[in-house]
Amino acid sequence: MSARTTLRAFPTLLRVGFAEAVAYRAEMLIWVLSTTMPLVNMVLWMAVSREAPVGRFGEADFISYFLATFAVRQLATSWAAWLINWEVKQGTLAMRLLRPISPLWAYAVESIAAFPMRLMVAVPVMLLSVALVGQKAVPQHAWQWGFVVLSVIGGWAVAFLANVAIGALCFFLESSQKVVEVWLVLFFVCSGYMYPVELLPPTLRTIIDWLPFRYQIGVPVEMLTGAYGWEESLRLLAAQWAWVAVLGALAAVTWKQGVRRFAAFGG
Repeated sequence: MSARTTLRAFPTLLRVGFAEAVAYRAEMLIWVLSTTMPLVNMVLWMAVSREAPVGRFGEADFISYFLATFAVRQLATSWAAWLINWEVKQGTLAMRLLRPISPLWAYAVESIAAFPMRLMVAVPVMLLSVALVGQKAVPQHAWQWGFVVLSVIGGWAVAFLANVAIGALCFFLESSQKVVEVWLVLFFVCSGYMYPVELLPPTLRTIIDWLPFRYQIGVPVEMLTGAYGWEESLRLLAAQWAWVAVLGALAAVTWKQGVRRFAAFGG
């Protein structure tokens, strides 16, 4: 399949993906309701910080952090692992493989096409954060906003490529759902989703810096709340996109080897 064929198919895939996102908006609502844990954590950490700040975080800081976490979670996410497992089990992946573009591009575009619907949730949440906390809840400089966009795209890429790599394991394990569950547990603990990573002991922070989870959620949230200057932001973006490259290579190899073993079953 040529790059030209893939590029020509992109507009159609985007239209179809957006139409599906609109058609299944009830499912999206369920997804939004299932990602409200940052709002619960916000209330808990606000209560903890009411008497004294926790590190550099006071009540207002926790509000901006967890509202940003909720907003970023809507964008930097992927369900490709579940979709791959389901299509392999049902045998419907065979139909995708007959098309002139790779199923991986189709999975990616379907996820990207849902961004407008997700922005309808994320943007009002950030506006609420500004209303509650003030302008310091969001970046104050144009270059910071540029880094926010790059980090959110990188966070989505980390989520998507990890999902592809894990989903492709079902070619070898029959089902990789348990691996997905392990990934999610590590994500909740290590990503900054449940609490700011900087509140952890230094040794744990060092370990987390070498894992991919923080680069899906934590780094975009920290960029969105203007936590870093120019040099530190560049360092974190470089580390994030290094993980994008590593996970991209892993996903490509796992998928290529797995498809060779694929035999449709179910129906």
